[in-house]
Amino acid sequence: MAQNQITVDSQLLHQLFLGNTEDAGVAKLPESVLNQVLQAQATEQLRAEPYERTEERKDIETVRI
Repeated sequence: MAQNQITVDSQLLHQLFLGNTEDAGVAKLPESVLNQVLQAQATEQLRAEPYERTEERKDIETVRI
């Protein structure tokens, strides 16, 4: 499995550590991480970035039956 770099927005960190609502920041952190993981998996599976067209791209639009 490939290694991925997860980034956390500074505004999200500010919410986590200094925000008035604890739950909002805590809920946004896993959402952000999971979205990045899903995006990385989709890119790996399709062999292309979103909206990128390559010869190696594997998705329904390029499969010929």
